[in-house]
Amino acid sequence: MTGAKPEQKIFLRRLAVYLLLWWVLAGGNPAVWSIGAAAVGLALLAACLLPPPSHWRMTLSGAAGFIPYFCLQSLRGGIDVARRAFSPRRPLDPGLLTYSLSLPPGPARIFLLNVISLLPGTLSAELLDQELVVHVLDRKLDPKLERLEQHVAALFGLPGGREP
Repeated sequence: MTGAKPEQKIFLRRLAVYLLLWWVLAGGNPAVWSIGAAAVGLALLAACLLPPPSHWRMTLSGAAGFIPYFCLQSLRGGIDVARRAFSPRRPLDPGLLTYSLSLPPGPARIFLLNVISLLPGTLSAELLDQELVVHVLDRKLDPKLERLEQHVAALFGLPGGREP
């Protein structure tokens, strides 16, 4: 494989991984290799047709700041949602907020959209160029999206990803 082109190396690595994965899933049973060959072939075809993955990295220092922040926000949000659910008055004022994104398109932005949806009381509803529409349980409360975006930028080591 030393004289192989980079594309060939990637193809052969994928082939080896997919074959190994099928062998593990099939429990080493040779009777199902006819299905396995088709599955591996389709997986290789899909991998070749999809665009190449974008290069991104998460930083250890960013993760050290993001993980505690995310856990604390999840706990706070969960308590707030539970309080609202069990309150006889059901203090809800749901609505949509529009937030202007500063993260560039790519993995960090997609990660932000998914994290917003994991935090209780918020849901990423729509992405429009540089704006994100977020559904919230209470329009009067600030979901602190700018702070979350700063944490995500720091996690991905992006410029402007200063420590929040």
